[in-house]
Amino acid sequence: MTISRGVMLGLTMVLISGCAVGPDYQRPAAPGVQRYTATAMSSTLAAGQGEAKQTLAIGANISASWWMLYQSKHLDQVLNQAIDNNPDLAAARATLAQAQQTLLQARGSYYPQLDVNASARRQSSNNISSNTAYTNLYSVGASINYNIDLFGGNRRRVEQESALLAYQHYQLAAAYLTLTGNAVTQAITIASIRQQISTVNDIIKDDEHNLKLVKLKYRAGKAARSDVLSAESQLANDQVQLPSLKQQLNVAQHALSVLVGKFPAQWPAPEFKLDEFSLPATIPLSVPSALVRQRPDILAAESQLHADSAAIGVAASQLYPNIQLSSTLGVQSLTTANLFQSTNKFWSLVASLTAPIFHGGELAAQKQAAIYAFRASAAKYQKTVLSAFAQVADQLRALAHDAELVDAQKNAMETSLASLKLQRLSYEAGKADLLQLLDAERAYQQARLGYARALTQRFQDSAKLFVAMGGGWWQVRDLADMPPKAHSGMQPVDDRQTTGMH
Repeated sequence: MTISRGVMLGLTMVLISGCAVGPDYQRPAAPGVQRYTATAMSSTLAAGQGEAKQTLAIGANISASWWMLYQSKHLDQVLNQAIDNNPDLAAARATLAQAQQTLLQARGSYYPQLDVNASARRQSSNNISSNTAYTNLYSVGASINYNIDLFGGNRRRVEQESALLAYQHYQLAAAYLTLTGNAVTQAITIASIRQQISTVNDIIKDDEHNLKLVKLKYRAGKAARSDVLSAESQLANDQVQLPSLKQQLNVAQHALSVLVGKFPAQWPAPEFKLDEFSLPATIPLSVPSALVRQRPDILAAESQLHADSAAIGVAASQLYPNIQLSSTLGVQSLTTANLFQSTNKFWSLVASLTAPIFHGGELAAQKQAAIYAFRASAAKYQKTVLSAFAQVADQLRALAHDAELVDAQKNAMETSLASLKLQRLSYEAGKADLLQLLDAERAYQQARLGYARALTQRFQDSAKLFVAMGGGWWQVRDLADMPPKAHSGMQPVDDRQTTGMH
């Protein structure tokens, strides 16, 4: 190789490799906080005697099938159906596949574009004798076009599409997490409402017994007509609760069928019962620094931030010259018979440069707009992280309060039941009036319903904490395979001075 050829080859490699203008993306650091709540919490969340206790396992791994901790076969079956058939999950998978194809399309700019072309043309011309002459021209050839991408516009565009692919991947994870969380919540809601309906039916039976007792006393002259009316009023008021509860049950059942991807008419929801669920005894609690690496909403916001960072480079590359290489090789002839003769070959090699001079401020404004879009994404990312940490803090406090509430509701139910038994004995013995008995029954009714709702809230808040922690989606096979990482071709550097990110 001669020196001149070596110099030319080196220059060509420099031109082809070029550099990518714009900031290189740097991943935001994990928050420096050590806990989720303002004050430290006990790792044991215990209710009163006879009630289940829960333990927070700091740093423990979250199971991808966390709902199995509820130990309900019906729930496991419903979740499997939902994961297989849910339309939102199917849409998220298709959108991810679309993003993968868009990335492949962007990567095509890395390579020369090869096309084959053929043409046949017939034209006329007038000669001196005013006779019209016709000429045929046939050509076949191939052309190659290549954008050197001297300032990395194409590479930044590929980086942007790669980040958007990651965004759709995390959107799929978020859809999976939302689906599983909602399915568990609806199943528990169904069980809770069925428990409340059962409780109200028991209360109605008690009301009917009281009414029968009052009528006997009235016939015996030991009770006033007003007592009969009061007993009938109590029965009617309690019966009013049933239609509303049944409607709530139907709504929850229909919502669950939608999550499973079935029509309500073709898929009756299982008849869940509260006593078939076991309260998860141990709940994994991720450390704060790990939360930002496993919550899909945070990861999606980070991917959008990365995409907007790359968009700055795409816009910045428009401010610099663009070099395009093209080459054509082919044959052409006036007749098809002679088309492929060696004397009819032709070729061309063209190098073109386009450099922006004046665009009325359009290109500079385009870059500045991209910078502002990045700053907006940075603020949205920060908001997403703050909201995620607040959600975890809410659920941790909720579980602690749920344990206290279950304990209080159980004590209220036991106390009101003891009071009701005494009032019934007193009324039957003629030592208490009907109003006192009805008040005692009303207190017991509210305590029973309150206890059922407190248990439900504890079950549901446990599920919400699993979701707030990310739900272990990264262990699911068809979600765990990460999309290709965005690559800028350079080592990451701090770009905060360029983008204004803080």
